[in-house]
Amino acid sequence: MSDIVVTLPDGSELQMEEGSTVEDVAYEIGPGLGKDTVAGAVDGDLVDKATPLSEDCELVIVTEQSDEYVDVLRHSAAHVFAQALQRLHPEAKLAIGPWTDEGFYYDISGVELDSEDLAAIEDEAHDIIEEDLAIERTEKSREEAFDIYEDNPYKQDILDTEAAGEDPISFYEQGEFFDLCKGPHVESTGEIGGFAVLETSAAYWRGDEENETLTRVYGTAFPTESELDQYLERREQAAKRDHRKLGRELDLFSIPDVTGPGLPLYHPNGKRILDELSTYVADLNLDAGYEPVETPHLFRTELWQKSGHYDNYVDDMFLLDVNDEEYGLKPMNCPGHATIFDQHSWSYRDLPVRYFEDGKVYRKEQRGELSGLSRVWAFTIDDGHLFVRPDQIRAEVDTIMEMIFEVLETFDLDYSVALATRPEKSVGSDEIWERAESQLESVLEASEMDYRLEEGDGAFYGPKIDFAFEDALGREWDGPTVQLDFNMPERFDLEYVTKENERERPVMIHRALYGSYERFFMVLIEHFDGKFPFWLSPEQVRVLPVSDDNLGYAHRVANELDDFRTEVEDRSWTVGRKIQQAHDDRVPYMIIVGGNEEEAGTISVRDRKEREEKDVSLESFCDHLRSEREEKRTDPDFLA
Repeated sequence: MSDIVVTLPDGSELQMEEGSTVEDVAYEIGPGLGKDTVAGAVDGDLVDKATPLSEDCELVIVTEQSDEYVDVLRHSAAHVFAQALQRLHPEAKLAIGPWTDEGFYYDISGVELDSEDLAAIEDEAHDIIEEDLAIERTEKSREEAFDIYEDNPYKQDILDTEAAGEDPISFYEQGEFFDLCKGPHVESTGEIGGFAVLETSAAYWRGDEENETLTRVYGTAFPTESELDQYLERREQAAKRDHRKLGRELDLFSIPDVTGPGLPLYHPNGKRILDELSTYVADLNLDAGYEPVETPHLFRTELWQKSGHYDNYVDDMFLLDVNDEEYGLKPMNCPGHATIFDQHSWSYRDLPVRYFEDGKVYRKEQRGELSGLSRVWAFTIDDGHLFVRPDQIRAEVDTIMEMIFEVLETFDLDYSVALATRPEKSVGSDEIWERAESQLESVLEASEMDYRLEEGDGAFYGPKIDFAFEDALGREWDGPTVQLDFNMPERFDLEYVTKENERERPVMIHRALYGSYERFFMVLIEHFDGKFPFWLSPEQVRVLPVSDDNLGYAHRVANELDDFRTEVEDRSWTVGRKIQQAHDDRVPYMIIVGGNEEEAGTISVRDRKEREEKDVSLESFCDHLRSEREEKRTDPDFLA
C-alpha cells in the first residue's frame, strides 16, 4: 500500500500507510495521545477514531480537552435519548439524531409525547448514564441492516442515500440498544455529566414539506452537571428576552397564520423603531457619499439568469407565471443595482459610484426553519452596492468597516468577525476568487482584527467579511457584511472608461450595515430586553396625572413635549398602577404631575430604573431629552 500525508494542526506532516486509522496516527505521535483519542476531525469532518485514512488529509486528534469533544459527547447523548425513548415507547420509530451547537435533537414518529413523557424519558436517560454502558462500534451486512429496519422507512431511506453502496454498514451499540450511525461517540454513556430533554417541535423528514411530519425532540448534554446548570440558567434568561414573547407584550409585530408563514406584520410600535433605524443608517450612507435608489419586488427571471441567481438560488426563489413569462420575487437587490449602473456611461473619474436601498427581498426557507424574525420569507436588507476601480477597493472597504463599527458602537453590541471564502457552488474563475479573497484578507490583517476563517461559506459570487451577533445563549446571528464581487460586473458587462481611454470592468462591493432589519430588530429586542434606547423607543415619555383633576395639566405638559413621542395615561387608575404599567411597557421616562406640580409649574420625573426627581423644570428636561436623542445614548441618564 502507498503512503499518504497527514497534515496536523501545527502544520507538521506525517507519512502514514494508506488505510491507517485516526487512532494509528495518534499513537504515531505519542502513546499518551493515542490512549486519550476520542475521535478525529478529517478535513473538518468529525469521524470515529477507527476511521481509515485513504488519501492525503488534514487531521485534528480529538481528546476530552478538544473543542470538538462536546460535539462527540452530544452525539452519544442523542443515542442515550433514543435508548430511553425505546425503553419506554418501543413503538416509536427513529429517524435521525445529530448533535447541534446547543445540544442534539432526534426526529421520531409513531408516538405522541407530552411534558410528562419527556420528564420520564429524561429520568430513564439518567439511569442509562448511571449504568455506564460501553458504546461500541459494530458492523452488519447491508442485507442485515435492511432486515433490521424493515418497518422503519427513515432508516431505509438513509441506507439508500447516505449509506448507498456501503457494505458492511456501521452501527453503534450500548446495552440492548443499537443504531445505524457513522459516529463518532464517546467510550461509554457514563461520560455524559449533564443531560436534559428540552422541548419538542414539528419537523419534515429531510426538511421537505412534501414529506411526512415528524416529532423533533431537542435535548442537550455537557461533560459536567455544573455546565448544564449554567446553560439552563442562560436559557431561562434568554426565554424571558425572547423577541417573540416581547414582540407580543410590547405590540411590536405579529406573524398570524392568515398572512402566511415568515411574513411579519409590523405594528405601529415596531414600525416606529424600524423608521428610526432606517433614518439612522440613511444618514450614515448619505454622509459617506451613497445615493438612494429603489428597485421593484418582482423581475423577469431573465435578470436572475443573467446574474447567476437562477442557477445557484432558484430553489430558494418564489417564481410565478405572468402572461406566459416567468417572473421571480427578488431574493437579492444586487442585480437591480447593477442594472441601474448599466443604464449610464461612466468614466474612471466618476467612480466610485455608491447606491443604497432598504430593499425588501424574499427567500423560500423551509417552513420548519421559520422562527419569529430570525428566519422569515420576507425581509428588508439595508443594502448598499459600490462600483469601484480596483485601486479604490482598499479605501472603500476601510470606509465601510468604519461605518459598521459606528453602528456596532451605537448599539453597544458584541460581535465576532469571519472571512468567508469560496463555496462549492459558485461562479467565476479561480484567479478572480483568489484575488478577491486576498483583498479582504489584507484589510483584516492590516486592521489587526481578530477573525476566523470560514472556508466555503462565501456568497456564490464572491468572498465576504461577516460580522455576527451573539445572543443570550451564545448563538450567533448574521449581521453586517462586506462582499467583493468580480463576477457580477462580468455577467452584466459593466464597464467604465479608463484614463487611457480603454474599457475596464469595475469591481462591485456588496455591503449591509445591519444585515437585515428583521434579524437586527430581533437582536436589539433581546439585547435590550425590550428596553430600547430613548431615541429608538416607540413611546419615549408617558405623562401620568395623579388624578383626573390633573388631566388638563398633563395634556399641557404633553403639548410642550410634542417634539418627542409622548402619551398621556388618562385611565382612572391609581398612580401606582400607572407607574407599574409604564414600567412594564418599558417607557424610558415617566412624568408624574399632581396638584403640587401643577401649582409650581414643574414636573416630577421617573425613569424605568425607578429613579425619581421632583421639582424639575420642563424646559431643562426637554433640553436633556434633545441631547440624549442626538447622542443616541443607550440608556436613559437624566437621573443617573
